[in-house]
Amino acid sequence: MAEQTDTQTDTQTVTDAVVETAITSKTFTDPRDLLIKPVVSEKSYALLDENKYTFVVDPRANKTQIKQAVETVFQVKVTGVNTINRQGKRKRTRTGFGKRSNTKRAIVTLAEGDRIDIFGGPVS
Repeated sequence: MAEQTDTQTDTQTVTDAVVETAITSKTFTDPRDLLIKPVVSEKSYALLDENKYTFVVDPRANKTQIKQAVETVFQVKVTGVNTINRQGKRKRTRTGFGKRSNTKRAIVTLAEGDRIDIFGGPVS
């Protein structure tokens, strides 16, 4: 009987440890945590004609999470996601050298007929 309680306690301890690690790891509960901001550049504006939208996303996000986040936030159908990891540039200051932070960008292709009005441009 005492042996059985020890195994039950050990199993409970192992289960508690698994639950604690699952909670401490970063999971994106809100899809808005993934999409940081849209990229406003000449190249991203040119991609709008091809129904492609560019966002700065969380560096830990994968393509599937980005696709689900865009679909839930903007209520559109995503056909493809391309990601780019950009290294931060080394910049010189008066006191020495610094480094800009690394960023991850996602180029999201939408289905035909879908559009996101993030820039408030003319409707085409």
